[in-house]
Amino acid sequence: MGTTLNTSLPRLTTSLGFLFMAGAAALLLAGPANHAVPAFPMPQTAIVPPATLLHRVDGEYSRAGRPIDAPRVTVRLAQPLEIMRYQVTAADFARCISAGACRRLDHAAARGDLPVTGVSHADAIDYAIWLSRETAAAWRLPSDGEWAQAAGSRFVDDARGLDGSETNPALRWLADYEREANRKAASDPAPLPIGSFGANEHGVHDIAGNVWEWTQTCLRRVTQDAAGRTTSETTNCGIYVVEGQHRAPMSFFIRNPKAGGCSVAIPPDNLGFRLVREQSWRDRLRRLLPA
Repeated sequence: MGTTLNTSLPRLTTSLGFLFMAGAAALLLAGPANHAVPAFPMPQTAIVPPATLLHRVDGEYSRAGRPIDAPRVTVRLAQPLEIMRYQVTAADFARCISAGACRRLDHAAARGDLPVTGVSHADAIDYAIWLSRETAAAWRLPSDGEWAQAAGSRFVDDARGLDGSETNPALRWLADYEREANRKAASDPAPLPIGSFGANEHGVHDIAGNVWEWTQTCLRRVTQDAAGRTTSETTNCGIYVVEGQHRAPMSFFIRNPKAGGCSVAIPPDNLGFRLVREQSWRDRLRRLLPA
């Protein structure tokens, strides 16, 4: 009898400990009984699984004074990513304007289901702050790498074939011209209602289609010597990487031909955004608990 009791006690203690931890976790996940209901409906999101990408890094690279393509590297994105299924719409942004949290845009979209465009990087940040407050969740712009993770098979590698060995500038110019001409011929600059470009394998709609999207990644300029060694690297957070049918840098300062000067935070009309929802400790705990 004594031997049986001594063997069972550790098992019983372990079981009780597990039950206690599970119960405590359930209470923590449930939160207080009188928790506030968000004033704004939670946007539809997709969960993009962790991935290993062969990714062309962001940044403008030059070697021995000549432009080259950025290198492709293997990137391990170890955490799942929760991102909006659709780009933020004109109707969504209008709610932020009505609440006094976002600035009024210079133009109004013809339909509320069109992606909001003409928004600056600061506008996107203002909307993220407002949405975070309204939904009691943390929202932010994706990084360049996260956007590529969400784009999946729709991410476009826009390498120009520049390896630094081509010394004829005319050939480089012709390659750039051909690339841009093909893009313009294949794209419709007018925004279409959300969902018009369908979903990718992760359930993310219109990505690499419809309008370009802001990211939180600042522009990097990397200089290499003739042997390919990095000699300098600078970061400019007045210019951000935007993603869409290809990657491009976008500045806060845009030349205004009417005024003959530079305007601050006025982006092109075909530039919008979608947001990432930060995973909270509750989300991480849910993944650890048995289903």
